[in-house]
Amino acid sequence: MKILIINGPNLNLLGQREKSIYGERTFESYFDELKKMFPQVELGYYQSNIEGELVDRLHAAQDEYDGVVMNAGAYTHTSIAIADAIGGIRIPVVEVHISCILARESYRHVSLIAPKCKGSIMGFGLDSYRLGILSFIG
Repeated sequence: MKILIINGPNLNLLGQREKSIYGERTFESYFDELKKMFPQVELGYYQSNIEGELVDRLHAAQDEYDGVVMNAGAYTHTSIAIADAIGGIRIPVVEVHISCILARESYRHVSLIAPKCKGSIMGFGLDSYRLGILSFIG
């Protein structure tokens, strides 16, 4: 099984930004841990702060991967383009969030991508990604 993890805007700053919400670890160090946790899964990783690049990567993923675990960051709440890309590809996408978006500012309560996703996982810190991977492999 091949799973791609896609992170959206500002998630390249994990370990630096708002540590009380996002923690102290970089995603790269956690990604190394995920690869060790799931040796039977070929994991890929992509991050961009640019909406169109995320759309392009979703399109390309359907020819390379069996599924996507995606944290679209702030684009979760604003991007019809990413929602349409998720709906338009033939592989499933699981939405993940480090924080519980429903416990944050009201503008974060709506996910435009959730209706197009296989499921949503939020509020478990970086462990949300592990749970997203587990949703594909049982």
